[in-house]
Amino acid sequence: MPFSPQEPIPRKEKITVEYLVDKLRERVNIKIESCVAQNCSGDRHVVEADLHRPGLALAGYIELFTHQRIQIIGNTETQFLDHMGEDKQKEAFRNITQFELPVIFLTDNNKLPEYLLTIAKEAGIPIYSTPLETTRFMYVLRDFMEDQFAIQTMVHGSMVDVYGIGILVAGKSGIGKSEVALDLVERGHRLVADDVVMLTKKNNVLMSSATEMSKHFMEIRGLGIVDVMSMFGIRSIRYQKRMEVVLELTLWDETRDVERTGLNNDSVNILGLDIPLIHLPITPGKNITVIAEVIAMNYLLKHYGYDPAKAFQERIKSSIGVKTKGREMTPRRAIEYFEGDIE
Repeated sequence: MPFSPQEPIPRKEKITVEYLVDKLRERVNIKIESCVAQNCSGDRHVVEADLHRPGLALAGYIELFTHQRIQIIGNTETQFLDHMGEDKQKEAFRNITQFELPVIFLTDNNKLPEYLLTIAKEAGIPIYSTPLETTRFMYVLRDFMEDQFAIQTMVHGSMVDVYGIGILVAGKSGIGKSEVALDLVERGHRLVADDVVMLTKKNNVLMSSATEMSKHFMEIRGLGIVDVMSMFGIRSIRYQKRMEVVLELTLWDETRDVERTGLNNDSVNILGLDIPLIHLPITPGKNITVIAEVIAMNYLLKHYGYDPAKAFQERIKSSIGVKTKGREMTPRRAIEYFEGDIE
């Protein structure tokens, strides 16, 4: 059965502002202070990853105001309000607080007058401040939000970091995926997940991880469950890794065409991204672990601009070109002269 991913897991529909702020403080290590209506954070929900700066809405244009997004007030918006009188400020601020805003973040240590905070409090809109500059805060926040609302799927296989390349070892049940992963770990590589691999599409790449239940555990048939981290140490595992290659183990079938040169590259589409797919038939005596290492190194070579298959093809073309010019081409040694090191 060829490798095929499961159906996408539905995105999160929403997260609470309270959850968002807590995670930004704990996981992203951003300093955030509450200005007003912190008690409303548990009832306010964010429903999409995009952010919005309400400059036009403060100026009075609210026809295309995306109020459902997180609102960011930075230096531009703050200085715009500072150039108004108190009445104009209140009118401008009510232009946006009349909507069900999830939350407002003040960046770069900007402050709002107390009477504007009172308007937000009456509307039940939480406001938080951060010392981070606007562009930096929006970059970090957008990255976090894209992760929260990212599309995901689950696949069956073993995910291993081999020389920095994320390889998913796939194949039918019982073919030896976990054994290959365990052998790679024993050789100094790092396990990401075994059996069930979670894949998340983020920033147009696929990030892999284990499930909360199975992280750093493996099932070896005939032996049972082993704890890779306890057995091989903390350097033997990773909690996340970009997936770059799918290695599908298959039983040897003489009727099936097997790639011999590496010029014809297969791929599998996962969550809209094409991932290189290598079909590896298993025969007695074949060292799958070493081949997995070679796959990782070969991928690195291609990444840095050298394709061995194309280089070999060019060498063959060059030899054919010499022969067509009238020279007979017979197999020759790779070296012209043995320098006396006969053993």
